[in-house]
Amino acid sequence: MIAISSAFDGGNIEVVSLQDATARLRIRKDNAADFSQWFYFRVTGTRGRALTLVIENAGDVSYPGGFENYHAVASYDRQDWFRVPTRFDGKIMTIEHVPTSDAVYYAYFAPYSMERHADLVADALTSPLVALEVPGRTLDGQDIDILEIGEPGEGKPALWVIARQHPGETMAEWWVEGFLDRLLDPADAASRALLERAVLYVVPNMNPDGSRRGNLRTNASGANLNREWKDPSLERSPEVFHVRQRMIETGIKLCLDVHGDEVLPYNFIAGFEGVPSVTLERLALLEEFKDRYAALNPDFQTAHGYPPSAPGKGNLTTSTGYLAEFQGVLAMTLEQPFKDTADTPRPEEGWSPERAMRLGASVIDVLLPMASKL
Repeated sequence: MIAISSAFDGGNIEVVSLQDATARLRIRKDNAADFSQWFYFRVTGTRGRALTLVIENAGDVSYPGGFENYHAVASYDRQDWFRVPTRFDGKIMTIEHVPTSDAVYYAYFAPYSMERHADLVADALTSPLVALEVPGRTLDGQDIDILEIGEPGEGKPALWVIARQHPGETMAEWWVEGFLDRLLDPADAASRALLERAVLYVVPNMNPDGSRRGNLRTNASGANLNREWKDPSLERSPEVFHVRQRMIETGIKLCLDVHGDEVLPYNFIAGFEGVPSVTLERLALLEEFKDRYAALNPDFQTAHGYPPSAPGKGNLTTSTGYLAEFQGVLAMTLEQPFKDTADTPRPEEGWSPERAMRLGASVIDVLLPMASKL
């Protein structure tokens, strides 16, 4: 007998009907907001059955264009994820698959559970270079984890990496895992040199509550954290309140905010071109960062992305806008695709955890020569 469940960490789906091997489903909205797009569920009793999974409200999600030329991911063991045939007609999305196991998981992108997050932090703490700070807790009572890596010192800039303000953008934490794996490798000469020149602060998951609840974009209160930076509050956005305060205390010089973009099939960086205080010097550093990244990893590119904001029209409520304008930071937003990369496609896996991790590892070589310029 086939059954469908999403009653687990990060799960999201509603079952409208289930008849034989055909299910009609709906994506649930964030718990306190109208955003929707993330899905993650398990189907059991599936071995050898030709499943047809129809998501009825795919055309009504926050970014329906994200389902164009898109293929859902599936896994039998929640370790290896692969793409499965998926159709979208502008209104409904249909996933068709014949599983070879009695249970299979389907998701918008490979999930990154809070249990894996706990393992990531615990593993990082086995390094003598790492200290853990918990400046506060979320509305659901989860810890806000900040990893301090390296020793602060005279002339060593504070470089920050934050990820997953939008919890459904799980590729962001996969990117961080790859970044940390390399940064904490004592045999990696570039990582050792970087930590001699700078101190790193890493927030692997800015939105633990939204992650566990299976939200796309918001925390437990319904706040889009990347619109809270100018005026965060403990009542609505404690995650931003605590992290922002710690950034100010460290004298932050660079911030890379890691995200995912539902629609665009590219890895790219959105900058701070539209903030009122922008300078040619900081714009030159932004372009240098992007050019170095593209030269080091062909999965990153600079030709496609968001159009820069007009002068004086930058959004100062985002992390990048706020930090660039009010703290003088080289602040950037890294976007990754949910689909495949158009320029460097790998159709069987599309953009994947492994590719995201390698992109995260590559940034070490970008940061190393730039640390002395900040």
